Amino acid sequence: MGLISDKVAPALLAGCTVVLKSSPEAPGEGYLIAEAAEAAGLPPGVLNAVTADREVSELLVRDPRVDKITVTGSTAAGRRIASICGERIARCTLELGGKPRTRPPGDARVHRDPRHGDPVRKLGEGRNTASRPSGGR
Repeated sequence: MGLISDKVAPALLAGCTVVLKSSPEAPGEGYLIAEAAEAAGLPPGVLNAVTADREVSELLVRDPRVDKITVTGSTAAGRRIASICGERIARCTLELGGKPRTRPPGDARVHRDPRHGDPVRKLGEGRNTASRPSGGR
């Protein structure tokens, strides 16, 4: 839920309405955020959670009422979204590439503390920080 809240909270605090589009393969977190927003008393229409396939998602990206697109996903999806945003001169932020696992050699001793997650997987995380170049605004 960290990725979603990192994007949704600033937009809501800035007074923007949000369309939170989850993939059909993983809709749960989007609906949990929407339920929490409703329970917190957010007015209807301020946070809109939808689950959509590629065709409907493209309609959202093309819609001129959408001022900014922000995506965490595959490089292929980002390339498509960036090309659509380029056509209509829309702002977009793309976090692409996923999290490939890096496996230490079989004889390496790596301490994995369940309170801190997988230390190997977390290397290099911290997207959208000042120390890393960004392709969007």
